[in-house]
Amino acid sequence: MPKTEKKVMLIVEDDEVLLRALYLLFHKGEYTTASATDGDTALKMTQRLKPNVVLLDLLLPKMNGFDYLKYMKADANIKDTPVIVLSNLGDKESIDKAKVLGAIDYFIKSDTDLTTLDEKVKKIIKG
Repeated sequence: MPKTEKKVMLIVEDDEVLLRALYLLFHKGEYTTASATDGDTALKMTQRLKPNVVLLDLLLPKMNGFDYLKYMKADANIKDTPVIVLSNLGDKESIDKAKVLGAIDYFIKSDTDLTTLDEKVKKIIKG
């Protein structure tokens, strides 16, 4: 029986508690899970790992999530990587800006349970 290759997920979150919870949720064997705590590191990891999906916070040190999206979408090698935003920013302007910059979905942290997020990621990764 051929071994199936694990899908790669990059979690970009600077809150250590939430990062740990997300890591535990997604690192259940279905995904190879990597994480970054700032936008600059996240962009470098995206270029190197070419993940199947990125879960992105917007309020990050070194490079915010909006700038990460701009640079990522400008890079032909990674521009098609699906990005799901998970942020505390719930205003229409932030949501619209993230989607215009290429985010395929947007979740507000306080309004989103981990099961919903897990289901969304599975849907994206399975195509």
